[in-house]
Amino acid sequence: MIMKRTIAALALLILSTAAHAGIVMGGTRVIYQEGKREAAISVTNADSHSPYLVQSWVENYAENNKSRVPFIVTPPLFRLDPEQQNVLRINFIGATLPADRESVFWLNVKSIAPTKKDEVNKLQVNIKSKFKIFYRPNGLTGDPADAWRKLTFKIDGSRLVAQNPTPYFVSFFTLSVGGKEITEPGMIGPFSQQEWPIHRTGIIKWRAINDFGGMTDFAQQ
Repeated sequence: MIMKRTIAALALLILSTAAHAGIVMGGTRVIYQEGKREAAISVTNADSHSPYLVQSWVENYAENNKSRVPFIVTPPLFRLDPEQQNVLRINFIGATLPADRESVFWLNVKSIAPTKKDEVNKLQVNIKSKFKIFYRPNGLTGDPADAWRKLTFKIDGSRLVAQNPTPYFVSFFTLSVGGKEITEPGMIGPFSQQEWPIHRTGIIKWRAINDFGGMTDFAQQ
């Protein structure tokens, strides 16, 4: 168990800089506070030799949601030379979003590796990563940093049921019942319920991911 958590912690550390193929992102999530001019996240080319083409865009969180996305990213496409940095600026372009809770979207960042002249017949490597954008309206009740503590759980037969009474999303880092961790517990939305199948009972322990991509303390019930 200790080894598993150590590996998970190392994975989060890697994700906090989202390093892939030389491209390093300056975070794992973006918080867009209502009324702000923009939100920003840095992009760094950690490769000392190769430039990369970086493309970015925002899409709805739900795949079946075909409505217009209320964000644009600038610059949407640019070349990033070795050991150089740029900043993605995310601007809200207007939409009717819920005022009583957060909304979530996907920021997509694709890095395109160069093809060397003597490797024209080789497959070009494109790597796409996804980062959550949380749109946070003004005037929400409670502290987003404490939302994970407000969750309540109950065991209903072979199901673990969680309730989120807050207007904030809570992303789980770990979730366990009776010492057995739930694989990929995911995220629970504002004022919503989430369920997971379980095969044992016992103490429920969880840990969340905060606004900065770090881990919270443990809570249990």
